[in-house]
Amino acid sequence: MSTEAEGQEAAARFRRDHRLGEQPLGDLVAIVEHTTGIDVAVLPVGPDEHGLTVRDPARNSVFIGVARTDRPMRQRSTLARELAHVLFEDWEAEPAGAWSGRSPAEKRADAFARHLLIPVDGLRSFLIHRRAGDVGLAVLSQVVQRFLVSPAIVTIALQQAGFISEATKTQWMAVTTRQLAARYGWIDQYRALQEESQQRRAPQRLLARAINGYLEHVVSTRALATLRGVDV
Repeated sequence: MSTEAEGQEAAARFRRDHRLGEQPLGDLVAIVEHTTGIDVAVLPVGPDEHGLTVRDPARNSVFIGVARTDRPMRQRSTLARELAHVLFEDWEAEPAGAWSGRSPAEKRADAFARHLLIPVDGLRSFLIHRRAGDVGLAVLSQVVQRFLVSPAIVTIALQQAGFISEATKTQWMAVTTRQLAARYGWIDQYRALQEESQQRRAPQRLLARAINGYLEHVVSTRALATLRGVDV
């Protein structure tokens, strides 16, 4: 089975197992935390860091961290890719020399993220009255806005679903979310998404436990503030 097929099958299974249907996914951090029990944090990191997964084999616990960013669609796809690595148990280090190209595990995670965030059946349902060749940039904008994924991911999905040609896909891969939002009237929504994706966010279960500790007088206000990244 190809990495594309593996990623698509795993994404469909995840949606099916957790009754997510074919609809766009809202708060992806909350969805991952609630469905898997994995702690997820949005953290301030360097400009070249997007996401990481840490596993403690002794406790069989997993932590996912994604970067604060002004690119909300990329943050969502990063989290979806990290979830893929967890589900596929991609714990082993890459072999020597693998840095020169994307590994099969990375390609599989890309496919998983794409199919999780914008399943082909969900895309076809949304565009049920559209035919091949009847899809322009305005429709690309609508799909990006609905599923909250990058134009590049939507473009790949549209080509795989038969709505656009390979030539159109190549042409549209350079289109940005900001360009679409500004052109088609949802720039204010996009700016709100940017503000949200730049906010630090503590893992919900961890924060809830810390609040319980505060109520029981064993966790300080300063500890809570540190966990949330705010002042006392």
